[in-house]
Amino acid sequence: MNNFIRIKFPDGQIREFPAGISGSEIAQSISNKLVTEALAIKINGSVKDLNTLLFEDSEIKLLTFEDDEGKEVYWHSSSHLMAHAIEKLFPGAKFGVGPAIENGFYYDVDVDHKITAEDLIAIENKMAELAKESRPFVRKECTLDEAIEFFKQKGDDLKLELLRDIENRQEKVSLYEEGDFVDLCRGPHLPHAGKIKYFKLLSVTVAHWKGVPNNKPLQRVYGISFPKKSLLDEYLNQLEEAKKRDHRKLGKELELFFFHEIAPSAPFWLPKGMIIFRELEKFLRETLDKKGYEEISTPILVKKDLWEKSGHWEHYKENMFTLEVDNEIYSLKPMNCPESTIVYKTKLRSYRDLPLRFSEIGRLHRNEISGALGGMLRVRQITMDDAHLFVRPDQILVEIQELLKLVSEFYTLFGFTPTYNLSTRPEKAMGDIELWNKAEEALKNALDANGIEYKIKIGEGAFYGPKIDVQIKDAIGRSWQTATIQLDFQMPERFELEYIDENDQRCRPIMIHRAIFGSFERFIGILTEHFAGYFPTWLAPIQCVVLPIGENYYEYAQKIYNLFFDNNIRVELDKRNEKVGYKIREWELQKVPYMLIVGEKEMQSDNVSVRKHKKGDLGQFRLSEFLSLIQDEIKNKRLHN
Repeated sequence: MNNFIRIKFPDGQIREFPAGISGSEIAQSISNKLVTEALAIKINGSVKDLNTLLFEDSEIKLLTFEDDEGKEVYWHSSSHLMAHAIEKLFPGAKFGVGPAIENGFYYDVDVDHKITAEDLIAIENKMAELAKESRPFVRKECTLDEAIEFFKQKGDDLKLELLRDIENRQEKVSLYEEGDFVDLCRGPHLPHAGKIKYFKLLSVTVAHWKGVPNNKPLQRVYGISFPKKSLLDEYLNQLEEAKKRDHRKLGKELELFFFHEIAPSAPFWLPKGMIIFRELEKFLRETLDKKGYEEISTPILVKKDLWEKSGHWEHYKENMFTLEVDNEIYSLKPMNCPESTIVYKTKLRSYRDLPLRFSEIGRLHRNEISGALGGMLRVRQITMDDAHLFVRPDQILVEIQELLKLVSEFYTLFGFTPTYNLSTRPEKAMGDIELWNKAEEALKNALDANGIEYKIKIGEGAFYGPKIDVQIKDAIGRSWQTATIQLDFQMPERFELEYIDENDQRCRPIMIHRAIFGSFERFIGILTEHFAGYFPTWLAPIQCVVLPIGENYYEYAQKIYNLFFDNNIRVELDKRNEKVGYKIREWELQKVPYMLIVGEKEMQSDNVSVRKHKKGDLGQFRLSEFLSLIQDEIKNKRLHN
């Protein structure tokens, strides 16, 4: 064994260190600040505990809270500390899983006590006590039998079930000790609990064991933690702002949509909400028409034969609604893609016909587990802005580049800056690995050719192909998963799709799946929260309202209403016998972009006094001038300034 090893850092610098050096010692050699901030170490692409020893030449990155992987380690360790506190307060507690999530962490626990808001405070206080002790997180490997024996003695049947689910009985498992608390965990964890500085437990919900509705109900405790108090304060302020923007609350107040127990997890769209839906639909169709898409529509109820052929029956059946008709099994479609192949096969295709771009605004149904549902953001009935492109191999790069541009154009319109992830082959994937490799390489090349920075999400592709996932951040900094572009070599194989090439040979096309909004329901839910219900004028259900200050001005107000209505402006006329100040306050609550106030002065000069939501009085405008201004704002789909 060499006495020294070569370590390569993210900036390309290479330094020599003694063999057997730990990540902590490498951090110490760089700066005292890094010793404080380092949470874990990434060695040749794998995240490890910071005290991991290095004996070979390696490429490393010292992870801090600035890194997504550093946050994950911080939050996962926080869930471990929370479990320790729960066990102290509720001896005999049993523990399911406690992962880091996108924002924070949770742990599923089985305790003979309903956890209350007061209990959350007690758990927080106990966590603070334990964190002050700064006990190290110590990893210990053992055999499966040793781990089973340990959790038998402890009486934790949830951990025992997880251990018994492991198929490879020779597999070693890891336990992490932190003080007198021991947890079954792959890790990695922080060097010690003292690094967990500021935290808040947020809520408790019911979560069925392993996500199966008939399994035992557990209590899922959610929390968030940060190394700096300012970050915690900022996050909690964001949560308060999010409550004000909750799309379910605004949907009712603004009369956009609502939910009813008669149809769980499927929205009832109200007239004002349908205006937003239709405006998005109109904009989408106009854009796709210009880009050479052809719109199709396929049946909602389909025989299971189609889903068996596509692979959905094997890989997605638990998420499908099935029913029996005339002694045959049917399913409500969860996706449009298999049926688009039926459309493709209606006639023989030539290489000259490709690319074929079929768009479909299709109604889908997915049997999502109840714990995953949430307002418009996760529903069982989905309206997808779907499209399936059938292309030759030489067209893949150009088509995906065009789709990436399309995504950017759409999201810029709403003030979003998209970020990109490349999601690769999942563990349970169908098809030839070589086709998967080709598909992943093609997506990578398209991202690189467009100069787009992206992260790789290993194993998060669809079961039939890798994908580019798009995320956006809203007005208060929350990330949302939206658009997706998937490259699929599998479906054309399964459905034996063909085209005739220039040499009269039969060839397989490649299929590209894409959605821009993701779904209308989810996207409108996101937009409602992003704009806090104050939609851009082109999307607003009511674009302006005319407010006469008394009966003497009703006739002039009616003239204004008629002019705007005839020019396709969504306008209301408020003739209620109320003071104008009261009316203004009422319409402010409805978040209507413009109020046109008319009285004697306005009537005599053929003017309107204009108020803008959130900005107040803009002054007087000639009637024709303001009509031109609002028409221009709508036509160019401008955001509010």
